[in-house]
Amino acid sequence: MDLLRFITAGSVDDGKSTLIGRLLFDSKNILVDQMEALERSTRNMEAGQVDLALLTDGLRAEREQGITIDVAYRYFTTPKRKFIIADAPGHVQYTRNMITGASNASLMIVLIDARQGVVEQTRRHSIIASLLRIPHVVVAVNKMDLVDFSQDVFNNIVIDYSKVAVQLGLRNVSYIPISALRGDNIVDPSKVMDWYEGKPLLQYLEEVETKDDINLTDPRFQVQLVIRPQTDTLHDYRGYAGTVISGVYKSGDSVTVLPQGIESVISKLEVGGREVEEVFAPQSVVIHLADDIDISRGDSIVRSDNLPAVSNETDVLLCWMDEKPLQPGNKYLLQHNSRLLRVVVRDVAYKLDVNSLQQQAVDAPVKLNEVVNATLKTASPLVFDSYEKLSVNGSAVLIDETSNSTVAAVLLQQ
Repeated sequence: MDLLRFITAGSVDDGKSTLIGRLLFDSKNILVDQMEALERSTRNMEAGQVDLALLTDGLRAEREQGITIDVAYRYFTTPKRKFIIADAPGHVQYTRNMITGASNASLMIVLIDARQGVVEQTRRHSIIASLLRIPHVVVAVNKMDLVDFSQDVFNNIVIDYSKVAVQLGLRNVSYIPISALRGDNIVDPSKVMDWYEGKPLLQYLEEVETKDDINLTDPRFQVQLVIRPQTDTLHDYRGYAGTVISGVYKSGDSVTVLPQGIESVISKLEVGGREVEEVFAPQSVVIHLADDIDISRGDSIVRSDNLPAVSNETDVLLCWMDEKPLQPGNKYLLQHNSRLLRVVVRDVAYKLDVNSLQQQAVDAPVKLNEVVNATLKTASPLVFDSYEKLSVNGSAVLIDETSNSTVAAVLLQQ
């Protein structure tokens, strides 16, 4: 069954928890004991309603107490599709953590309070969606029941957000008026918003097409494990295991091993222990080459007629995620898929204003939540594509060597 990963984002109290609870409740993904616990602890029983926000409010309470400020994940399924929801914190100081959940998402639901319209936090989350090139964005205008289900209010928000989407280059943006509390346009079409002719939210999530989001044009493969059994029956076996990042590989293809730059030919391809003639993203495969080459974890095998960039120095956008400021000259580890490199952050050229995307001068150390353009110098050559061309091979993270914590999301530029 197809899997859709999506993230919910919005300001505090825009209704993310209630929306997730409503999706789980109306799609019958709440267990009986969970429902009984909700009924015992709900705050809305006097009004005859179960407070669905309590399904995730426990995690939120932990975040507010400083126990965890990470993204919360929920899983549910319908007859048509499986889903993994990443619930991003709404507080401004936790905006950086949204990058964690958004990095693997194919879709983002941006919640907007119908009474407030497009606010600064809406722009922050939308900028992250733009930077991470999330293929699909759903603008869910929530709390329509508090504005009398007004079509004019909804239309005005669509007009305002459309300007943001054009400015940021967001593609495939859809707009749905909802009331998460009442369940309007969540699973079933709303009877009080008959002016809306689109799909309810769950139907949209079930039917949105994501197959085109996978790049099958640029073949990229990074070695995760070199398999050498060295047994009597498999004495000469040498295979390179990993996930096809993008593109298609066929037996007989001329390939180049990078960063060494050594050419060879694919002699055999295996999937699940079976020999096949062709593999494609995102399959886990074993590649065999016709020549014995010294290949290690993190090396890339690419088709010789479609080469990525190879460089010891590259421009990047850094989404800074650490309480400790960034100082040019600091040394870190760069995790790029399965390749781990030592790097130095060189010049920081400018920072991006989160509201306007205007470039601003950097006159102080880079602080938490800031997005800056910098230059990375790597100890050994980095094999990559620009994030804009191929996000799965153009993204990485910076790791603090001493604490082993992730300090920045990295978007590689050509």
